[in-house]
Amino acid sequence: MRKTFIAGNWKMNLTKQQATELGASIADAVSQTNDIDIAICPSFGYLDSVGTALGESTVKLGAQTLNANDAGAFTGEISGPMLCDLGCSVVILGHSERRELFAETDQLVNEKVKAALTHGLHVILCVGETLEQRESGQTNDIVGGQLVGSLANITTQQMASITIAYEPIWAIGTGKVATPQQAEQIHAHIRGLLVNHFGDSVAQATRIQYGGSVKPDNAQELLAQPNIDGALVGGASLDCESFMQIIRHG
Repeated sequence: MRKTFIAGNWKMNLTKQQATELGASIADAVSQTNDIDIAICPSFGYLDSVGTALGESTVKLGAQTLNANDAGAFTGEISGPMLCDLGCSVVILGHSERRELFAETDQLVNEKVKAALTHGLHVILCVGETLEQRESGQTNDIVGGQLVGSLANITTQQMASITIAYEPIWAIGTGKVATPQQAEQIHAHIRGLLVNHFGDSVAQATRIQYGGSVKPDNAQELLAQPNIDGALVGGASLDCESFMQIIRHG
């Protein structure tokens, strides 16, 4: 039985005070929740403050990306060792905004995945297609290519530290959302690819989140699908009550 995993991606939002207060509110609200894994991923500048606000709660602290190198002349970047030093245990990699806005290729994402795993970070690996790709029938090929490329040379043992997040790009921040049936179809396809590359036991143990305008009013039906094991939540994770409603649906 796969344990539901709900993660909040705060992106480039909130002030230090707002982020700290939100982290503290979420930590307090989930103090009695042990049957669901929960993570929040603030901006780099607030990781330390939010981590302190989380205290001894079960909520995991995550980052939104990292550099594949441990140290060096990479202005503006942050490394795996730095994230660990700040108390992170989770990192989002391959998010569509990183792929699209910062030209991250599958090869680069793969290097980041390997770096994160080296330092004991749990990876949320994102894959997803654009509206144009979906309408032209390329969804399976695009998602499959991203998945295989980003997981190149990853071992079956390492897969225990990886969660896949399917995020249709056309549904991120648009208010649109894949129907539960559409989402389930791609999640099942992803699990099938995992069977082919890592075997059935790994595929059945790997959690696959859905990300793309997840809100309290659609979370329950999405999370009820057999191959949807959680959610990567954007805007709705910036409000404690909205985020908690999604968690309760898990």
